[in-house]
Amino acid sequence: MALSIQNNVSALRAFSTQVSVSANNVANGLSDDFKTSRALNSQGKDRQVTAIVTKTPSPGPLVENPLKNDGSLKELSNTDIATELVQQISSSHGFNANAKTIQTHEDTIGSLINLMG
Repeated sequence: MALSIQNNVSALRAFSTQVSVSANNVANGLSDDFKTSRALNSQGKDRQVTAIVTKTPSPGPLVENPLKNDGSLKELSNTDIATELVQQISSSHGFNANAKTIQTHEDTIGSLINLMG
């Protein structure tokens, strides 16, 4: 049973990483040339969950640079706020599900101890 709880704890860490990466993307969403990152959960050794963070290489939109009058373009961030919102909601649900599993385990152990008396 302890290995199962360790798996849930590793999942909590991975979902926390996903939320942190998404929050960083939102915070930098208006920064020119910013490239978003994505944290994908992966099953590792002993079924532990890890988050693998990668950069998203797709370019942001090009717009005319308002600071120059020569018609030059600048690249904006490739952050899509809608995608980040969906990512944060999904990660939140995964985090809450694993936290509830740990809480249920602790409640069950507490009930067994009370029965034994």
